[in-house]
Amino acid sequence: MRAGIILVFLIAGIFCLLPTFVSSSLPGLSTVLPGKIHLGLDLQGGMHLVLEVETNKAIENTADSLAEEIKDALRTKKIGFTEVARTGGWNIEAVLPSNAQVNDFNEALKTGFPMLETTSEQTGAQGTKILLAMSPQELHNLRTRSVQQAIETIRNRIDQFGVREPDIRLAGTDRIMIELPGVKDSQQAISLIGKTAVLEFKLVAQNVTQSQIEDHRLPPGVKLFPMRSSDATSPPSMVALEDKTVLTGDHITDARVEIGGGNSYGQASISLNFDRQGAKMFERITGDNVGRKLAIVLDGVVYSDPVIKDRIPDGRAVIEGAYSDEDAKVLAIALRTGRLPAPVKILEQSTVGPSLGHDSIKDGVMASAIAGLGIVLFMIVYYRMSGVVADLALVMNLILILALMAAVGATLTLPGIAGIALTIGIAVDANVLIYERIREELRFGKTPRAAIDTGYERATITIMDANVTSAIAALVLYEFGTGPVKGFAVTLFFGLAANMFTAIFVTRVIFDYLLTERRVKELSI
Repeated sequence: MRAGIILVFLIAGIFCLLPTFVSSSLPGLSTVLPGKIHLGLDLQGGMHLVLEVETNKAIENTADSLAEEIKDALRTKKIGFTEVARTGGWNIEAVLPSNAQVNDFNEALKTGFPMLETTSEQTGAQGTKILLAMSPQELHNLRTRSVQQAIETIRNRIDQFGVREPDIRLAGTDRIMIELPGVKDSQQAISLIGKTAVLEFKLVAQNVTQSQIEDHRLPPGVKLFPMRSSDATSPPSMVALEDKTVLTGDHITDARVEIGGGNSYGQASISLNFDRQGAKMFERITGDNVGRKLAIVLDGVVYSDPVIKDRIPDGRAVIEGAYSDEDAKVLAIALRTGRLPAPVKILEQSTVGPSLGHDSIKDGVMASAIAGLGIVLFMIVYYRMSGVVADLALVMNLILILALMAAVGATLTLPGIAGIALTIGIAVDANVLIYERIREELRFGKTPRAAIDTGYERATITIMDANVTSAIAALVLYEFGTGPVKGFAVTLFFGLAANMFTAIFVTRVIFDYLLTERRVKELSI
């Protein structure tokens, strides 16, 4: 029965490794077997990026939002104001008609906006100007949150882009380091990572003539936005939109690529679904503005401005445009994963070629092979036939390590190869502990059967203690480490798990077979 268990593990391990070592496809088995062992950036090549989050822009966006929220609060409380807008970077200036509204304004500010502080107050002919600012602690928190949010947003985008085992981590206070193993299209990856993806719905302004647009003579509350064009050589046309955003992309629950029919047959479009609140808002907006144009604005560019023909109650919208399937895929991922809190700037970009990875694999495998061969020869010379038993267990140990990595979809890195070489030494160390204990029992005059029983019983406790403590260290490295450290921790943990099975269980079964079935009278140890 124990031999059958070993055989099952061995066959399962070999099957798990077939996709990795067999280049041709395996008909009938592709749906059952795991994929190939994935290689890290240092082995298969890929992209290395260092981004800087423009945290000042995040603070400016927050100040703009706070200004709009203050306007809404003042309207709700029926407090008169002339203007509330961001000024001087991220300060907010509120202009009240007279000094009589100051107390009511301060009370509203204290209740709804405790993060703002009044820095100055001036009364003149045009009214009372109150300058508001965020506290230093609030500014620090905003910067920290914007960087953390950028990391999570980028990580979600990369995960949906299909990159395995990316390394995304904070570098300094406002910089993000990204490593993308196996990425071939660097421009597409950069477009996905750097797209701010600020989606807004704005109504097209009415009664604005083309001459007013060309002369930039626009009525209050109207701004010009460029219209996205498929022809990159011609200048974009400008569209006059109401400055107020009636709906944002914060309410999007899903964004999918669809291939259109009819007049847009064969062209990719983006289908958007809103949450319950967004669906209600979209239904109200479309119901109140039948016959008007609703512009879909992404990152300050108008993608389309369809006419609202009827109320839309299902919370669904479509972004149409002349772009390729890949561009549509990138756009859908960016919308689905949420917008970046602030633009990011590429400070460093490099591509690691696969030739470097091939050299690393060759050198790492060569080093491991030399170390393994040295250990195999040492065990045979020093422990004779028992050394051969340990070497057989060592081969199975390697098979199980790689099979486990393939089964769970782990990534093999250059430090991971070093971890495999280390586990070879740990595996042999376990056999040495057992063999030396058996030798000691034989010197006391015990029979081979009794010596093996005692040797395994006494040494197993020590081996278990050593492997469990090392496994805990490997788990800590994996949990808190990044990149190469994780790669080392993965192979170390799998190697320790395989080691406890092969050193304690497999070699014991072989010795039991030799003593029971082959009836060996004397151990070659």
